[in-house]
Amino acid sequence: MTIPPDAPPTDPELRRIRAFLAAFTRRQAERTVDFPGGFAALDDTFALSHGNNHVLVDGTPDPEALPAVVDGALSHLAHRSVYIPDAAVAEACAGPLTEAGYRRSIVLLMRHGGPVPERGGAREVDLPALRGPVAESWRRFLPDAGADVVHALVERRAARRRGADDVRFLASHDAYGEVASWADLYVDPATGVAQIEDLVTAAAHLGQGHAGVVLDTALRLSYAAGCTTVFLTALADDWPRHWYERRGFAPVGEVHCFERL
Repeated sequence: MTIPPDAPPTDPELRRIRAFLAAFTRRQAERTVDFPGGFAALDDTFALSHGNNHVLVDGTPDPEALPAVVDGALSHLAHRSVYIPDAAVAEACAGPLTEAGYRRSIVLLMRHGGPVPERGGAREVDLPALRGPVAESWRRFLPDAGADVVHALVERRAARRRGADDVRFLASHDAYGEVASWADLYVDPATGVAQIEDLVTAAAHLGQGHAGVVLDTALRLSYAAGCTTVFLTALADDWPRHWYERRGFAPVGEVHCFERL
């Protein structure tokens, strides 16, 4: 399947979000390998993290050649991950990638449509404050993961500091000062785009409103920085997307994620 040359024009908001994601991915990476139609983002320090070692297709590659290109770029890794934010490109590449053993999932790009929350309440923290809660959450989400994998998923947050000029880790605390919920906030005032990422609540604090406190704080900080495009990502087939929709977010695009383990 070839990529249609007359695909419908992309919404300007979606173009800004895609450009932000590509720029963040490049800046976060230890090194990149470019190829026609995309690039591989690589980080040998966190080689077990798919989010730090993957291919991002941000152009129009040769669909038939893409599996071999990915194999070459990620040859030193046990996994293969390919992210494609353009639906037409993803459909063109789906056949060759599926034949090569990849499975596809869809992540929604959800933009906030307001209003700006009146209250926040979370505060900025650094990585040491998050290590314990984040490790606990990954052991909950990936019970079969080894200690080395959990360690990489926790420590990879340090690399996110490179992704944007303004990167903040936000947390809501319980009455005893323990971290109850947390998220990342990436702000780019120059382009007016902000991303909220990795919003998670500790198991002992589910249903207590802490995630809402973190999300409201991130939104307030984003708009205060002059960002008019504030977005996050959510799996298309998982329940959090509906929670985000109730809080003013709406899907504006998708990222098609192809993985082979």
